[in-house]
Amino acid sequence: MKIAIGIEYHGAYFQGWQSQPNAAGVQDAIEHAIKQVGGETVRLHAAGRTDSGVHALMQVAHFETSVVRPLSAWVRGTNAHLPAWVRILWATEVAADFHARFSARARSYQYVLHNHAVAPASQHGRVGWYHRPLDIALMQQAMPGLIGEHDFSAFRASECQASTPIRTMHRADIAQHGRYIIFSFKANAFLQHQIRNMVGALVYVGQGKLSPAAFADLLQYKDRRLSPPTFMPDGLYFTGVEYDDSWQLPVCEAHWG
Repeated sequence: MKIAIGIEYHGAYFQGWQSQPNAAGVQDAIEHAIKQVGGETVRLHAAGRTDSGVHALMQVAHFETSVVRPLSAWVRGTNAHLPAWVRILWATEVAADFHARFSARARSYQYVLHNHAVAPASQHGRVGWYHRPLDIALMQQAMPGLIGEHDFSAFRASECQASTPIRTMHRADIAQHGRYIIFSFKANAFLQHQIRNMVGALVYVGQGKLSPAAFADLLQYKDRRLSPPTFMPDGLYFTGVEYDDSWQLPVCEAHWG
């Protein structure tokens, strides 16, 4: 049978989602815990691979098993064998042709930025930080240009292995909540470091170092070397996955703000 699970994790404790030789990936921790419940080795397939330091409020993954367990066992039993910084939120049996990655129609991320002169001690490792005031209005002016289908080479990591830089952005907006600025993005898929690179460029816009028009030009130039530096991973959250209703999955999105 095939089981889909919803997952939350604190990325600062892992070297990204993907399995690592030193077993420091989120995937390693969960596969080990599931083996304690089912007694057999499983392989997890996730909707998206997050980098080192990146968090998830709602990652979705699936595994196949020949073992019959109550769905509650795949949640509570697995959590009993996981460290406190990663949790299974739900589990459900899915059709044999479901795939957490290939069945997904869109992914959502948020970046949470603390904009204050002093870095937040209580949120260390959980939010990004920038010490000088940022002009939210200018950043909001720059965002609409990201919507639609574009070549996002300007915001693509040099080591990105995606077969194409073309992505379709469905949502790109900013909201301010006191000292926190929340960037929200939704697309069919994302390139490696794409969001951190876009946030880095938008922070330049907020500083006045880059005009909204110049930000739009970056997309047209399609040259990563012309774009501002990659922003820190601390404030980036994988917040959800969109699937067709026909799969009958539980709620697959969770957001800041």
